[in-house]
Amino acid sequence: MNVSPNIRASIYMMVAMLGFVINDLLIKSLDGSLPTHQVMWIRGCFLSVLILLIVWQRGLLPRWREGVSQRITLRAICEGGATLLFLSALTELPFANLTAILQSLPLAVTLGAALFLGEPVGWRRWLAILVGMFGVLVIIRPGLDGFHMASILVLFSVVFAAARDLVTRRLPSSVPSLLVSGFSAVFIAVLGMVLTLGMGTWQPMNTGQLLTLLAASVFLFFGYQFIVLSMRSGEIAYVVPYRYTGLLWAILFAYLFFDEVPDIYTLVGSTIVVLMGLYTLYREVVLSRQAQKAQIR
Repeated sequence: MNVSPNIRASIYMMVAMLGFVINDLLIKSLDGSLPTHQVMWIRGCFLSVLILLIVWQRGLLPRWREGVSQRITLRAICEGGATLLFLSALTELPFANLTAILQSLPLAVTLGAALFLGEPVGWRRWLAILVGMFGVLVIIRPGLDGFHMASILVLFSVVFAAARDLVTRRLPSSVPSLLVSGFSAVFIAVLGMVLTLGMGTWQPMNTGQLLTLLAASVFLFFGYQFIVLSMRSGEIAYVVPYRYTGLLWAILFAYLFFDEVPDIYTLVGSTIVVLMGLYTLYREVVLSRQAQKAQIR
């Protein structure tokens, strides 16, 4: 059966989101039994080995120097900060709430591109960003009984993740994505090791915990690979909305494994954030098409 590139890309994106959510689910299942830094260290080691094997299999090892530069190092630092903050909040927040806050990432990237890269953003997208951020406030509801300080950690994680994505935009397209991911994985593993040994927080691990971290690294790797396949297979305007399936996966798994049911604040806030993210994407597509028509004329 022939499948169009966009349909194939949308499937890849949904698989990628599933991989990321299962990774988070596995880490959350540890229920804080291991320190965050140690999780970063051990999972990062497993992930680094997986990526190294694929790099070797594809004959990319001779090009390893391309994966080491100032921009790629800056990207890895942002990735490390996002990972540290996210994992610190993972055991503290309901699974669906945490994932819902992460859906503000596309809005944060648009905001960052306007403020730091000088990309033009019209009043409609500024309004969408403001409304989307209001949706985030509905989810975390500061000042109300449902507020949790860990929500602030997730917000800062989104800031670091947005910075990572903005740096990624400035990387040369000739650099293989596997080398970029591999450098980040090694950096996070080393960061976790330094923090664990420096703070003296190492905890002995049993077989179950090791297998959980190994499985998490495999699903995280699949998430990375399928999101690259998705973005390279289909049109961005068609593919990106399927990122939000991650929220659906999170709500489903939160109910099945943690008996969590999102409250009305989370549902309303998530709806606002997703709709504003989709509208921002729509405006970007409209403006891109207008620019292409102007060039043709």
